[in-house]
Amino acid sequence: MPQLSLHVAPFKLTALAAAVSLLTAPLALHAQQTDDAPMETIQVSGSWLGSGLQNSVKNFAGARTVVSKEDIDDTGAANIGDVLRRIPGVQSTDNSGTAGSAISLNIGIRGLTGRYSPRSTVLLDGIPLAVAPYGQPQLSFAPVSLNNIESIDVVRGGGAVRYGPQNVGGIINFRSRAIPDGDGIHGDANVRYNSFGEGRSNRQYSAFVGGTASNGLGVALLYSGMEGSEWRQGSDERVNDVALKFRYPLNNHSELYGKVSYYDVLSRTPGGLTVAQYKADPFQNTRPTDFWSGDRHGVDVGYLNTLSATQEVEIKAYYNESFRQSALINNAKTQITWQPRNYQVLGIEPRYTQRFNAGGMTHDVTVGYRFLRERGDDNNYLQTVATGLNGATSTFVNSTDAHAAYIDDRIALGQWRITPGVRYEQISSTRNDLAAKASFDTDNTKALPSLNVAYLLHPALTVFANYTTSFGPVQNTQLNSQTPANPLKPELAKTAELGARWKSGAVSAEATVFKLKFDNQIVQVPGITPATFQNIGATNHDGIETAADYTFDEAGPLAGLNVYANYTYTKAIQESGATAGLDVPFYSRTTDTLGARYRVGAWTANLSTTHQTRQYSDTANTVAEAANGGVGQIPGFRLWNANLSWKGRGYEVAAGVNNIADKRYYTRNVDGNAGRMAGAPRTGYLQLRLTY
Repeated sequence: MPQLSLHVAPFKLTALAAAVSLLTAPLALHAQQTDDAPMETIQVSGSWLGSGLQNSVKNFAGARTVVSKEDIDDTGAANIGDVLRRIPGVQSTDNSGTAGSAISLNIGIRGLTGRYSPRSTVLLDGIPLAVAPYGQPQLSFAPVSLNNIESIDVVRGGGAVRYGPQNVGGIINFRSRAIPDGDGIHGDANVRYNSFGEGRSNRQYSAFVGGTASNGLGVALLYSGMEGSEWRQGSDERVNDVALKFRYPLNNHSELYGKVSYYDVLSRTPGGLTVAQYKADPFQNTRPTDFWSGDRHGVDVGYLNTLSATQEVEIKAYYNESFRQSALINNAKTQITWQPRNYQVLGIEPRYTQRFNAGGMTHDVTVGYRFLRERGDDNNYLQTVATGLNGATSTFVNSTDAHAAYIDDRIALGQWRITPGVRYEQISSTRNDLAAKASFDTDNTKALPSLNVAYLLHPALTVFANYTTSFGPVQNTQLNSQTPANPLKPELAKTAELGARWKSGAVSAEATVFKLKFDNQIVQVPGITPATFQNIGATNHDGIETAADYTFDEAGPLAGLNVYANYTYTKAIQESGATAGLDVPFYSRTTDTLGARYRVGAWTANLSTTHQTRQYSDTANTVAEAANGGVGQIPGFRLWNANLSWKGRGYEVAAGVNNIADKRYYTRNVDGNAGRMAGAPRTGYLQLRLTY
């Protein structure tokens, strides 16, 4: 296959030099207690949501779920999507041209589209994961690996002030594995073999080593890799994900921390099948030339300081360069479209928190600022299959400068926790068409207020309510549609929640009712070439999310048994145009998870099931399926998984089966390679983990 001639520029850290020079203030804190209800400390280290009252998940004034590494390991998940499907309100749709591949992340929350996760703010260690967080928030290229993750923190509501822009669909933060404390070097190595029921297999590897020296310097090296094939023919993949982390205390109240990372991936994508092709062989590949690939180099640094018992400062900066490309053949098999793209992102985020008492209340006032600079180019050319010749390349050069300032006040008054706040966004974007010598510009500003309220009814019970506003800016590929008669404006959403959370030693339970109103959506106008976008879409999302977890008494007859369940109902309805009143596509109204874990001695057994109801693949909610598989209702399905592990001194062996019943299920791709896309068949795996 011909190799692409457009490459990302060599990685350079010079763009970060100015940012690093700003890192001369401090952080990490401790704080006081109120007389009637404990106040969380202002300690921020390791907490991506910042300082003060938001540190505690139990008392957080919004729907929030944190999945630990132990919980991730117990699921037997092979990828991030497998884990996120178990979180209330979260669905993995996989209805994209990279469905089933390692390169993309397709997560939808509360009925918002999951294709490349464009409606959620997705972070790694608190830093945006998208190659262009404002200009291209879609995660068609998601540089993150499950084996390098310490925890997954999903905030479905209540975090909009500090993080954006695309937070209407929640905030997802992947926290990389922490640097070990204590004496000596600590580490582990892991290898997993996945065997899919149709004769294909892959291998996953990971290694971790780190420690903290007597002078306080902590260093850790993380590696995660994968090679082999998914369950479709010709779905070969290769992933390398490596990071070097450090942490160094400058004195007893300040520290410097950071990470240097590299990620590369190559993923071949078989594409959609017609109904006839699927019935003949749901795992065949009719597009052996199609693939996606990419790489990313990144660095982030931070400075934290405890100024006093009631003050803290944090400043962090980051820079990354990403390259991604795709090669997709047309239906006639005569031309391949190549789309190489390059991105550079520089970010600077200072934040200051001050605690004080006034009027019988304790205030944690935080003021923060974020500057994000995006530069990049997207290119497109056609290659004729018969001759191998390439056509002319069209190139667009994109730039965005975004400023976000926010302030919030976490107020403690008796058992009440009240947090008013506002974020102000100012965004300037330009898109230049080099061939046509045309330029498209937009400037958007928006103030986004929010109010979060929690009441600590009992040491284990928190009742909460919140109201937040969020928005999505005009994206790079949409700027071409800007005209005086069609002045695109940012998308706007308003979310309200009412819920309760119980957390005690043996029991965890939560229930949240939500209402999300998404106005002013930017959508592509059908039937117009070239692609044209307008502010015409509006949707309304109502639902309830519930979850419960219970661990039986160690002194009782069911000692060692843990059971858990969650259930979500989401009614996401279109409100604009001819399809008003119909469901949004690619979202199930009902999902649930049930599971049990049993530990006895060194043995642990897990049994779980996940379920989702039917979906529609288009805004018209078409039920009858087209012969090409590109439109029609998608049946619901239930999957069962089981695993068994044995842990010895310094090692652990695990084996499991996902999709025990070998259930045939599929989603539907609506890209140029439209059609049915088979889900994973029965999959057996064997895993060995060594620790030292």
